[in-house]
Amino acid sequence: MEETVKEEACHTEEATSCRKSHHPERVKKDLTTRLNRIEGQIRGIKGMIDKDVYCDDIITQLSATQSALNSVAKILLEGHLKGCVVDRLSEGDEAVLDELVITIQKLMKK
Repeated sequence: MEETVKEEACHTEEATSCRKSHHPERVKKDLTTRLNRIEGQIRGIKGMIDKDVYCDDIITQLSATQSALNSVAKILLEGHLKGCVVDRLSEGDEAVLDELVITIQKLMKK
């Protein structure tokens, strides 16, 4: 009975942390590699600031890092559309479309 309550709670709006994505291992590895590279870029930018590197050079690195983050977001969005959204729609859960619109709006703010 406790599992049933937990399962039901995972499908509420307040408990979105219970939901999980199901990316293939190769996609997870690719995302992790990209994020590790981005982490290195951020450390490099911090070092540039500490060394008083010319502002324009730092901005160029920030732009490259933002582009790399956007690439990660595109990969995640594609997986979300082809996996999570399709699955939930096939189950009759049309609320996923409202969630998707909000997600896209968040991405477009950047």
